[in-house]
Amino acid sequence: MNKTVPTDVPVADFLATVTPERKRDEARQLDALFQKVTGFKPVMWGPSMVGYGQYHYVYDSGREGDSLATGFSPRKAQHSIYILPGYTDFSEILSRLGKHKIGKSCLYVNKLADIDMDVLAELIRAGLDDLQTKWPVTPT
Repeated sequence: MNKTVPTDVPVADFLATVTPERKRDEARQLDALFQKVTGFKPVMWGPSMVGYGQYHYVYDSGREGDSLATGFSPRKAQHSIYILPGYTDFSEILSRLGKHKIGKSCLYVNKLADIDMDVLAELIRAGLDDLQTKWPVTPT
């Protein structure tokens, strides 16, 4: 069973609690960008992940569940941005993004001033389109 599930917490309420203020402002910028690019309403997943769209997965092992299609979490040290479903190499787009680090399915950005927001929008769209080829994405 997936531990991270959608909650009824209003995203605006969560974003209002993000500290420091710069991180809160950036989280609101990310929210606006994700809404614009995806056309989906934000939904809280667990206590700190803001998700846009969702999908149901079934792995070869039989494990299945639901997950946010794309989104972010404004963590203390850096923003965790969930836009790399892991099925495609996005190195060409990433090479134009700016200062970032990559985890398994995550992009880490210290501050939005370090990256090109237009390239981030392109990456969000590309990641969502890529995910859609593997699992049907439903709006939130």
